[in-house]
Amino acid sequence: MAFSSRISRRKAAGLLILMTAQVFCAVFFVTDVISDYQEVGVDAVAHTHLYIETLATLSLVLAILFEGNVLAKMLRRQAHLEASLNNARAAVQDIMDEQFEQWGLTPSEQDIATFLVKGFSTAEIAELRGSAEGTVKTHLNSIYRKSGSRNRTEVLSLLLDCIMVTGDKSAPTQA
Repeated sequence: MAFSSRISRRKAAGLLILMTAQVFCAVFFVTDVISDYQEVGVDAVAHTHLYIETLATLSLVLAILFEGNVLAKMLRRQAHLEASLNNARAAVQDIMDEQFEQWGLTPSEQDIATFLVKGFSTAEIAELRGSAEGTVKTHLNSIYRKSGSRNRTEVLSLLLDCIMVTGDKSAPTQA
């Protein structure tokens, strides 16, 4: 998500820079059109290029307003998506915590089970926790036993079932 968020922010910053340049151009052209009308005065009807310049200037101003609207919508959507993702993460963590409690996992086992769900290897979990691989393996075996599974894949499957089931969050029984 961080990568996607950086890209969106980069796009928004690029669009804002483009809009800033367009605003400077629009100010220049609006000032130019006004001064041209003041110079020409009543004879403005005879100057076709002045009408074209006015139309181009108005088009630029409208484009800036449109881009501002698009940028605002894009930023609102990004904020909404980030909030939704954070809510989903919290909900998944709540479901996992509830399942860990039902399995009767100790805090250390819950920590290791969370790393397991995130896809870390036994060696990586040991390094992250500052413990020996043997200790992590012991905890993993305890997690497998308490959850009624035989390996990582089955633990992940049980948790995924809990996440995907809408009403009943309890783990399905092993057949």
